Amino acid sequence: MIGSAIVVENLGKLYRIGSAQKRNQTFRDAMVESVRSSLGRITGRAEKDEKESTIWALRDISFGVEQGEVIGIIGANGAGKSTLLKILSRITEPTTGRAVTHGRVGSLLEVGTGFHPELTGRENIFLNGAILGMNKAQIRKKFDEIVAFSDVERFLETPVKRYSSGMYVRLAFAVAAHLEPDILLVDEVLAVGDMEFQKKCLGKMGEVGRQGRTVFFVSHSMQAISTLAKRTLLLEKGRCSYDGDTRRAISLYRSGFSQGDGNSYLAEIPPGRSGVVRAHVVTSEPGQVHLHGEPLVFEFEIQFGEKPKSGSFAFQILDNEERAIAFLWIFDSEKSWSQKGRVRLRCTLPEPRLYMGTYTLTTYLSDRASREQFERLTGICRFEIAMDNKPREYEWFPQACTYLETGEWSIEK
Repeated sequence: MIGSAIVVENLGKLYRIGSAQKRNQTFRDAMVESVRSSLGRITGRAEKDEKESTIWALRDISFGVEQGEVIGIIGANGAGKSTLLKILSRITEPTTGRAVTHGRVGSLLEVGTGFHPELTGRENIFLNGAILGMNKAQIRKKFDEIVAFSDVERFLETPVKRYSSGMYVRLAFAVAAHLEPDILLVDEVLAVGDMEFQKKCLGKMGEVGRQGRTVFFVSHSMQAISTLAKRTLLLEKGRCSYDGDTRRAISLYRSGFSQGDGNSYLAEIPPGRSGVVRAHVVTSEPGQVHLHGEPLVFEFEIQFGEKPKSGSFAFQILDNEERAIAFLWIFDSEKSWSQKGRVRLRCTLPEPRLYMGTYTLTTYLSDRASREQFERLTGICRFEIAMDNKPREYEWFPQACTYLETGEWSIEK
């Protein structure tokens, strides 16, 4: 493949469960195995056969990556995402197939990978540069940028084993991103950092991609994936079930996590009584997820035991802290709709500005003339607003607002 950065062919990784590898076994390993064997006889735990004691973390994975591509990798826990990055990083070897990388590889996979705990921050910067094939002059050229980005200058002469997880990740990412690897592999470990640092990391990964270098990014944040990557791999149970457009990959991923009709409410109302029989939020994506700004539809089926004098129906949209964000209503005095029996109502928000987060509905059904309240429902029809369709330089972050407004900017010089 001309200009390729990564070529993966029929890749597979088999792990043994509950059995130690005999190769390179230390005295300590032998002692542990002996104790386990004794405990097994005491507890009556039977040895599992070979078939039951193995698992394929990856199976039949094939793809190619061009130089300069930014690739997202998504999937449920245990799908094989981290195993794939470890193979590409040469931390572990595949059981079947091959993975070929062209150029220097910088990786940030899990806290503890890539640094020697007894060495100081300064020493680890030079050690990692040397591993990447850089000489001292090249490392010194990038040294100040790394320190400034990681914000750990006060602790440069401290062994990294004394760093907090946040400090460790800040320095590890700064080293991985600034020492100019041809391929940058980043796992979900960024979640350890604070929100401001995550923004810096996303911005830096975007910059690395624009410089013509390859980025592989594993994340459970669909906002981060959609911001950085145009192409995404979806892994399911060790296999690649989709390789292509990021928006499509995210939709397929979410469809696998749809938990029935969580965005619906159903009830049986006895004859002669009034109440909501059905409520449903029509979301743009599977899994009760709706993309910001897309038309949002609320459907209600209402039963009246008797025709009210002046029917009234209203609902609130509440956030996950039960704060009322929006209020919508329909009165019989405005549109004649209430009647004995059942009626279906539909409310459409053409361009909702609800910000990312989880929401529920509270409904009110009453007769305005007699002021009789027939029913009040709370916490129904849970749905999520996502910002995947609104990529920007930095990832959207929670609790920035509850309602996202757009403004027209002007600049005067």
